Amino acid sequence: MNNTLRLKRLGIDTYHDFVVYLRKDSHVCRSEGFTSHARVDVMAGTKSITATLNFVTGSLLAKGEAGLSERAWQRLGVHEGTEVSVTHSKSLDSLGHIRAKVYGKRIRDSDFTEILTDIVAGYYSDIHLSSFITACAARELDLEEIVGLTSAMVASGERMTWKHRPIVDKHCVGGLPGNRTTPIIVSIVASCGLTMPKTSSRAITSPAGTADTMETLAPVNLDVTAMRNVVEREGGCIIWGGAVDLSPADDTLIRVERALDLDSEGQLIASVLSKKIAAGSSHLVIDVPVGDTAKVRSEGEAQSLSAAMNAVAARLNLKCRVVLSDGRQPVGRGIGPALEAFDVLAVLQCKQDAPADLRSRAETLAGALLELGGAAVTGAGKDMASKVLSSGKAWAKFQAICDAQGGMRKPPVSRHRHLVVAPRSGTVCQVDNRLLARAAKLCGAPDAKAAGLELHVALDQSVEDGQPLFTMHADAPGELAYARHFIQSHPPIYTIKEDE
Repeated sequence: MNNTLRLKRLGIDTYHDFVVYLRKDSHVCRSEGFTSHARVDVMAGTKSITATLNFVTGSLLAKGEAGLSERAWQRLGVHEGTEVSVTHSKSLDSLGHIRAKVYGKRIRDSDFTEILTDIVAGYYSDIHLSSFITACAARELDLEEIVGLTSAMVASGERMTWKHRPIVDKHCVGGLPGNRTTPIIVSIVASCGLTMPKTSSRAITSPAGTADTMETLAPVNLDVTAMRNVVEREGGCIIWGGAVDLSPADDTLIRVERALDLDSEGQLIASVLSKKIAAGSSHLVIDVPVGDTAKVRSEGEAQSLSAAMNAVAARLNLKCRVVLSDGRQPVGRGIGPALEAFDVLAVLQCKQDAPADLRSRAETLAGALLELGGAAVTGAGKDMASKVLSSGKAWAKFQAICDAQGGMRKPPVSRHRHLVVAPRSGTVCQVDNRLLARAAKLCGAPDAKAAGLELHVALDQSVEDGQPLFTMHADAPGELAYARHFIQSHPPIYTIKEDE
């Protein structure tokens, strides 16, 4: 008896997961002795994936049929009626290295290579990925292990090379809503003659990633060839990193890290540096916001992260500068893809009402890159960045980059809005970044590009009873109502201290 089955499209969305659906009484399940949730290999012609097996009952599938999750269907490139074979997946010997780490042993470079190879091949289930992430968080990685993990992550995907140096880049460790400095920085730096091929991420649990915001202004799903063309033409780009297969293991690990709410120092460093090295960067500035409700919550944590980041970067021949910044409140006025895009445009166009904090932070980070990359002398970078912005050169460069990436477009606006006002008079003494980000997501961001929050007050500002604090933006009344309920049922996002 053979182990082939005909595919039936079930239309089940499992997000990133590859899942195959079989009847328990099918001839393949009987002959192979499959159990539910087993990891199996599914082959269609010359293409194959490793998927999690789920059993179905009733009339959803006939005995000779199999179903696939939509992501698995797309990866295999199959159609209704395609014949597939289903067999047991290979034994995962690399899991032994993870078990050894749990018991206190170090992970060697060759062990990381085996683990990352299996992850990229799709052999690890989310349970396996969780065990790896947890082991590396509970048993902290030392410097040698972080270097080994970073190198293995770089080797797991494509690696770009460029004809000249320096190749500069910037990264923020995250945790601060609205901190959308990247499009401004790329425009400034490229205007000054440095090369900045910026690959950015989409949001996973945040209201917007740089790629989400940039996508409201220009196409970001460029392949390697298109990316090179843009960079060669304009000196910089702002694209989605997932389209160019740089450090693909990182994308997989981040997805599970977010679900576990685990982001250990070693894995954070490997995640950041592997993407930059794979993109061919030689000089890197890292923004580390520090605040009670940011990802990095204390000066001590920030100093520890900075020292480790610099040490690993030096080992991997990457010149790095870490900039500690104020993470007590969001940056700019918008939280959500389109709302953040409007802030970016206001700064680039030098509008009088442009958010001053976003401009200042972008100038500081761009200045650090200009100095690190040799375009400005030490101490003169921020002033150079400010002059480039004020002159209109950065705005012209941004438009040119958008045109090269496929054409500039106008961000969308929301259809439903609700104003949240101050419950009393006083001074804003604390802002909860996490609650703001959560409320923006409940409004529909980042999937609904126009959704999110528009902020009207800042830390240390005096407010009157009934004064607007922020406006909620949504595309659907149901999402707006859900977000309003969340805000009403949680501690105040803005803590207002009554004036004495």
